[in-house]
Amino acid sequence: MSPKGGGYLLVRAGGRRVGLDLAQVVEVLDPGPTYPVPAVEPAVRGVTSVRGRIIPVIHLGALLEGTACPAARGDVAIVVELGGRMLCLEVEEAETVLMEPGLAVPPGTALAWAVAVARTDDGLVPLLDLTTLGARIKEDPAA
Repeated sequence: MSPKGGGYLLVRAGGRRVGLDLAQVVEVLDPGPTYPVPAVEPAVRGVTSVRGRIIPVIHLGALLEGTACPAARGDVAIVVELGGRMLCLEVEEAETVLMEPGLAVPPGTALAWAVAVARTDDGLVPLLDLTTLGARIKEDPAA
């Protein structure tokens, strides 16, 4: 199974390698200032301004692990669009673009949030279902 775009941005988030569907990636940025706001989801770091729009900043590693944001901020911000909603995903590193369709998740493999996998020299990398992950954010702090 592969999303419509067929390509992925491989990133490091929470010490793990994951892929983000290029069809949903809008921009890769240096993280700017983030302003804390109350949120139900502990992975929400706050909000930031990107090209005049206030959007939520979510620490991707914390979201995947179901934990609160770590004290240290990520070095890279990935702006994604999920169903018309913009989110900024904080990650440690954006590594490379993989321009091939994802492979089916191997039977019996538990890869939470994976819609597919990519085979790399380092092994299998989960390719995330960003739409499902984005739905996990219960309140949009930028609304």
